[in-house]
Amino acid sequence: MSTPLDSGRHPVNVGHLVMGMAFLGLVAVWAVVQSDVIDDDAIRWLLPVPWVLAGAAGLVASVLSGRRHTQRQVGWVPPAETAEEADPADDPADDAIDDTRPFS
Repeated sequence: MSTPLDSGRHPVNVGHLVMGMAFLGLVAVWAVVQSDVIDDDAIRWLLPVPWVLAGAAGLVASVLSGRRHTQRQVGWVPPAETAEEADPADDPADDAIDDTRPFS
């Protein structure tokens, strides 16, 4: 199985993708408004379009990147001791209680 470094690809940062698309969409809306292509009444319907498209792209990117990560990352777990390996001298229940120590 190849890792992201082996394939030459890297995982997509969904937050950067969404904000980049929203920024480009707002610049496009600004350019359309400045060039008088649309009426002023249509601006209120045009301004949410970049946010909706950027959010949809973020959802698609997160779903697609979630499918590629098939490896499950787990923490380090020490091997279980067998009864033969366990040292009875290490049992904390058999330790003598030191009553001379003050409470803190």
